[in-house]
Amino acid sequence: MNIPVLYQDESIIVVEKPIDLPVHKNDFMPNDAPYLTKLVGDKTGKWMYNVHRLDSKTSGVIVLAFSSEAASVLTKQFEQKEVQKTYYAIVQGNPGAGTFDSKVLVKKKSKFKKAAVTHYKTIRTVQTKLVSKDKTDIELSLVEINPETGRWHQLRQHFAKNQFDIVGDTHHGDFTLNKIILADTELRRLFLHAGKLEFKHPETGEQVAFESAMPEEFDKLLKFYS
Repeated sequence: MNIPVLYQDESIIVVEKPIDLPVHKNDFMPNDAPYLTKLVGDKTGKWMYNVHRLDSKTSGVIVLAFSSEAASVLTKQFEQKEVQKTYYAIVQGNPGAGTFDSKVLVKKKSKFKKAAVTHYKTIRTVQTKLVSKDKTDIELSLVEINPETGRWHQLRQHFAKNQFDIVGDTHHGDFTLNKIILADTELRRLFLHAGKLEFKHPETGEQVAFESAMPEEFDKLLKFYS
């Protein structure tokens, strides 16, 4: 599995995570199933420390640490909301620009919710002839998202709760529309991508930023319905 390296030094490595790859091992995976920290550890020959999360179905930029000290510094930055995160998604409808701040579930099969804040702005909207349930001529929008918090499936929950389901979301989204789009385009993925990450380097304190190009499937989807 190809995992492009955006940056590497003695304390951190920044990579582009592919879709459908968990960041770390969990109890529900087979013993031989691949996961990001193992693959990057095998590639570098070093022990990896995870400092933040990306859902397995989400692609894009993620930073890992080579030491517990560097991991601790980075984890603190995430906890104190000092890290700037930018995501891109294709969603149903046109949300415009604004902020979602409703509480979200903290994990699967839980009823406990925590505060979450998601800022967003619409970049591009295409009008389609798609029909799903009681909706016709459904719009699809490319949205830039800047979350303040990092809850479980936060972006997916927030957009679904506000009827702007992320395309390809098989957990919270519009399952009927997902099936239609998959049949039309043969593009099978969650259309959510971590495009940019900005933080202070754990050793130097320098502000650094790393970007991951938007996947080609995003452009293919919008062009298909344009």
